[in-house]
Amino acid sequence: MKMEKRFISLSSLSLRESSVNKMEKLFWHIVAGILGIFLATKFVPGVSLEIIPGKSIFFEIAFTQSWQILVLVGGILGLINFFIKPILDKITLPLKILTFGFFSLILNMAIIWVLDILFLEFQVLTLFSLFWTTIIYWGINLILEVKK
Repeated sequence: MKMEKRFISLSSLSLRESSVNKMEKLFWHIVAGILGIFLATKFVPGVSLEIIPGKSIFFEIAFTQSWQILVLVGGILGLINFFIKPILDKITLPLKILTFGFFSLILNMAIIWVLDILFLEFQVLTLFSLFWTTIIYWGINLILEVKK
């Protein structure tokens, strides 16, 4: 009987550790998204993040500072990469195998492009800018070891 209790407590401990690891990974995805968008707007020509007076309203909250939009866009990028990207990775696995992993870059570019479409405040003007924004975000993920 005591062995059964010990086994149950060990399994619940590993479950707690697993959920803490997932929350930590989610946090780092969001940090990487915010930092990636910030660095791209500072160093990549053609990438901008600006407040649109009267139109920068999300969920009935008016954003008046550029850092608020940065946190929103970067946070959404982190959430997309935490929840949706693993599903897209599994779906596009055959294409990644055929292109020796190059399609992963295309997938990341598509995610950032979708953010460009969703948020009027975030603008990526050229394919060159989109490519370098993706490379910056990939590098930050590599440094923070957010990837699997």
